[in-house]
Parts: sequence; structure tokens; C-alpha cells
Amino acid sequence: MKILYHHRIGSKDGQYVHIEEMVAALRRAGHIVEVVGPEGFEAQDFGGESGLVAALKARIPGAAYELLELGYNSLDYRRLARAIVRFQPDVIYERYNLSLLSGVLARQRFGIPLLLEVNAPLYAERSAYGGLALPRLARWAESRAWQGADHVFAVTEVLAARIVAAGVPRARLSVTPNGIDAQRFHRVTDEAPYKQALGLAGRTVLGFVGFAREWHGLDGVVEMLAADAGVHDLHCLIVGDGPACEGLRAQAATRGVADRLTITGIVGRNDIMQYIGAFDIALVPAVVAYASPLKLFEYMACGRAIVAPDQPNITEILTDGQDALLFAPGSRTGFTDAVRRLITDHALRARLAEAAHASCVARDLSWSANARQVGSVAERLCADR
Repeated sequence: MKILYHHRIGSKDGQYVHIEEMVAALRRAGHIVEVVGPEGFEAQDFGGESGLVAALKARIPGAAYELLELGYNSLDYRRLARAIVRFQPDVIYERYNLSLLSGVLARQRFGIPLLLEVNAPLYAERSAYGGLALPRLARWAESRAWQGADHVFAVTEVLAARIVAAGVPRARLSVTPNGIDAQRFHRVTDEAPYKQALGLAGRTVLGFVGFAREWHGLDGVVEMLAADAGVHDLHCLIVGDGPACEGLRAQAATRGVADRLTITGIVGRNDIMQYIGAFDIALVPAVVAYASPLKLFEYMACGRAIVAPDQPNITEILTDGQDALLFAPGSRTGFTDAVRRLITDHALRARLAEAAHASCVARDLSWSANARQVGSVAERLCADR
């Protein structure tokens, strides 16, 4: 099947990982995939952001920027239409972005089924965190995109419920959580070689992967390092970067544990497992209510003992006491108590780690499984045309 993958992301970050992994999985499944996105995107380095987009956000009023976002459809639609004429796809697979309506327009003109992947309710997200100058326009655009697709793929049941509430029939919706590539991530049965390679031999490693923000609460982990006073030889390993990192470094220096905190900066996808393999305890300190955290599946695939919040989008995947320790969302005490329990209880740590990997395998939480589901829906839609 010929699949035209359409997106509007401007930075090579976690969004790009999802695109790269899904495209690769679809191709492994035997589909022919062509990707259509903003010009110059592929030339960026991992972690890079479009300089033009960043400059526009900083220099023009919010209403003008949001109108430009909507106006982008004129340019993008022409690019998408040219690709359709040239490539002759069976379906369009689009990564949802607020105000991106090119796929809906192409579906109407060319009669090609549109599959829409939704990773976040961006109207609600931007209203809550970034602000919207034209909220009614944004809400209309989101509803138009969701309802205009032939089938929608949401990353959690929590997000799926929001999409149904917006008017999309449940029969036109599937849940495909993030996953892993088994060629990149596999079970680790001995952390020692990974720790040795990082200069962390003998230490109990508390690990986090991703873009660290203040609301993740990683300052609580630094306080644990200080309170431990070397009893358990703790070390915090943050694999990534983010706005919280400077403050964490300063806090660690003030508390006298700077030598027990490592922040790697941006790490290439092929190297991440070399760090996760050194984790004794894998941390998900906080997560938004509708998200499917990529780190969670990487931790599971590597067989790490996980601490995560006890909230619906997490319990779709994990079970407290069975394949993770869960704590009340937002409870710093609950989080630190769960981590301390795993620091001292080695048997529980080993059992949860083994069970996390087993759950990942049993449920086939992989990009390949997601690609099979997308392919099945695409074939049905094409057969019904």
C-alpha cells in the first residue's frame, strides 16, 4: 500500500522520533511511504528548531501568528497536492497539528482516505500553557481536523475520550500508544557493563529520559541525593536536556552533590539504551493527563523498575505493584517514598523490572504493532471506497 505521511512539525524532538519510528515501521511492514512536511525540515539536526518559526513567535502578536498558522495551509496544501498527483497514494496519514487542515482539504478534493494521528488535544494544551489569542478559531480548526478524518488514532484512551466528546464516532477511532523498536531497545539483565561505561560502577542509578521541566519535580531527586549522605551511593542520571537542568545543576552544587548528578544533554536515538541500561530505577515523576510518554515504553523494553504517577493514562499500561510502583499524582512525598522503597528492596526492584519487560512483550507495545493496526484500517477504508 502507498501511504503519504503528512506533518507540520518544525523541530526534531520527541515529535520527530514518533514520525521516524512510524515511517520505519510502516516500511518494514511492506508499505511504500513518502513523507511530506515543511521545507528544510530534514536538514535539521536532532534537537534543532526552525529559526523562522521561533523568530515569528517572539516578534509578532499572538493573533497574527495564529492567522499565519492557518494561512500556512495555502502553501502546504499545494505541496501536498503535488505529492498526491506524483505519488498516487492509497491513503494520507497525517500527524495532527492545530490549524493544519491541508489533509482534510486534500481528502475532499482527491477522495483519498485520511488517517489522522492525534498525540495531544492542542487547543486545550495551548489554551492552558501558551495562550491563544483567537480561541474560537483554534477550537473550530481542531474540530474540523478531527471530524474531517476517515479514522483517528489516539495515543491513550484518555485522549480518545476527548476526541469522542468533540464529535468523532468511537467506531472511527483507535488507540495506538507509543511503542518501541525492538532492534534499538531490549531487556537488560546486568546493569554493571552499562554503569562501567559511564563511570558509575557500584552506584545506585536513578534515571530519567527526556526534556526536563520544572514540573517534573526532579529537584526532589537531588534532595534525595543530599539526604542519602552516601549510604546507598545514589546517582541521578538525566538523559536529555531542558529548562530545568540549569536549576538542577545549581541545586546539586549548593547541596554538595554535584558529583552525583549527570545531565547528558541531547543524546541520539541509537545511543539512549546505553544510558537506560545503567538505570536501577527509571523515573516518570510527572506526566500530563492525556500523554503516552515515550520514555515509559523504553524503560519497559529494557526491563527497568519504574516509578510513575497513578493516573488513568499510565494505568492503561502499568499496574501498581505488578510491573511498576505508582504514586498519587502530584505527591512529592509519594514519589520519593516509592523511589526509596525500591532503593532498599532489591528483590522488589528485580521483580518489577522483569514484569515490566514481560508486559511490554506480551502486549506488543511496539511501533511495528502500531503500523499493523494502521495498515489494517487503511486496507479496510480502501476496500470500502
